[in-house]
Order: sequence, then C-alpha cells, then structure tokens
Amino acid sequence: MQTAQTMKIFTGRSNPELAGKISQHLGIPLGGLTIKNFSDGEIYVKFEENIRNEDVFIIQSTNPPADNIIELLLIIDAARRASANSVPAVLPYYGYARQDRKDQPRVPISARLFLDAFETVGAGRMITMDLHSPQIQGFVNIPFDNLYSRLVLLERLKQLGLDPDSGVVLSPDMGSARMGQAYARYLDIGFALIDKRRSAPNKTEVVHLVGDLHGRHVLIIDDMIDTAGTLVSAAESALENGARKVTAVATHGLFSGQAPERLGDSEIDKIIVTDTINIKPEGLADKLVAKLEVISVAKIFATSIERITAGRSLSSLFELEK
Repeated sequence: MQTAQTMKIFTGRSNPELAGKISQHLGIPLGGLTIKNFSDGEIYVKFEENIRNEDVFIIQSTNPPADNIIELLLIIDAARRASANSVPAVLPYYGYARQDRKDQPRVPISARLFLDAFETVGAGRMITMDLHSPQIQGFVNIPFDNLYSRLVLLERLKQLGLDPDSGVVLSPDMGSARMGQAYARYLDIGFALIDKRRSAPNKTEVVHLVGDLHGRHVLIIDDMIDTAGTLVSAAESALENGARKVTAVATHGLFSGQAPERLGDSEIDKIIVTDTINIKPEGLADKLVAKLEVISVAKIFATSIERITAGRSLSSLFELEK
C-alpha cells in the first residue's frame, strides 16, 4: 500500500515489530522517537523530528507491564505539546479492558480510568482490535474504532477445508458466543457452547457442553489467551466428548502465568494468534512454540490509518459484523 505522507507514524516500545509492518504497508517510515528510562525507572520521551500540524499516529499496545500505559500517555502529551494537528492512539491490544464495570464493592472501573487519561492528555481518536467488551467504546467522547482480527484469521481458517460434517466452532464461555457464532457462520460449520462457572479470578470449571463434537475438528474461538485455564479446560472437554482434533484461535496472546507450560502440555494441536502483542518465542515453553502460529494484523491497521487520514469510510473493515 502506498499513500501520500499526510501523517506520521510513531511507536512506543511495547510492539515495534507490528508498528514496522504497519509502516511498510503504508509506504512511509516510522518517525524518530527517543524513549529511555532514567536510572530510577522514570520514562523519558522525545520526538526527534518536527510534527507541527501533522496527524501523529502513536502505535502502542498496553499489555503489562504498566510502563506501556505510562509510556503511551507521555508520548501523546509530548505530541500535543509539540503542536501536532491530531494524535490518534493505535492500541492493537487495550489492556485493562476486562475491568469494565464495578462488579464488587470498592474496586475501580479501570477500563474507563485509562481511557479518560488518554483523552485528557490529548488523544483525538482511539483505534484498537477485538475489545473484550465492545461497550467500552462508549467510555470516551472521541471517535473509537474497534477493528476485527477475523478479517485475516478467517482466511487462515478457510485453509483447513472444514465443512458442517467435519468442523465445529466451540465457544469456551457465553462471553465469546457472539464471536464464535460469527466464525461458524462465515466458515459454514457447526457451533457449540460451553457453560462454565468461575470459582475465582482466572479459575473456571466446565459445567455443561451444548452441541455435537463427535468426530469433528473443533475450533475454540476467543478474544484472548491469558492464563489458558479456560482454553485448556474447553479443549479437554471437547476431546472427552469425541472431538478428533482441537485448534485454538485468539486475537491476543498474553500467555501469562503458567499458560506456556499449560498449553504446551495440553492436547491442543495448534494455537493461532495475531501479533497485537509482541510474542517473544524465547520466553515461551518449547512445546508451545511448536504449536504456535502468529498471523499479522498489520494490513488491517494500515488500511484504517490510511482511510482515516484520507477522510474515507472504515465500513468495509466491519463488514463481517452482521
């Protein structure tokens, strides 16, 4: 993709690889931005080129550590103080999205808190992918685009050659049912659902399974893989109910805690995720690396940036949401 350089693209340190791919699709280089830590851990940010009256797109996923969020806030503030025309924040993965409501006494609504902070320091637009809770878009009064990774994931899954008799999408919980149904519809295969109970944070157990999995290749679809407890339990349940093979598909690969070992030791045949989070194979268990496939979503973000800058519609990027 080639576009007139009517904007500048910069990246924080959380996912420079994805930012580089986005800039390649746009046909413009990443801008110069110095980011470093002082000896006490404080973050220093400086734009190394003129951005006055430019549309400055900042690419930064906000997965842990918390430095990624602080870093993004500082970059946005620096851009506004350098007289940028607009500062759209591109968050391939928005951390804290699961903390989107006050579900018990004396807790914050963290998803709202950080979006307020981004808007306050000067972000003029938010662009992210597969929000855990889509209603989060209503937490701010600036344009908020929630893109869909299935624009590229579906192309990969079609290569499996599944049909209604050989494949089924299994949603590991009610929260991912709508996403799973969309995949099942476009792949023209069956749909099944797990009813689970959460006994503690990051701990769940399967109670019921609705749907026929016998002899089928099961695709477990979710927005993210964190500790992988839900995913592995769903895979075990699928195999116990006659599934011949299990493939896990998710947008965001967090792989926190015991997830690498848990997934590596599981009976899941393949794990497909995108590059919204910078996954470093050297930090993962060898068994997981052997199963892992990472698909880039750079083209989706590049297309959205190009259309926003040109004042064109983004509707085609949402055409699978029917």
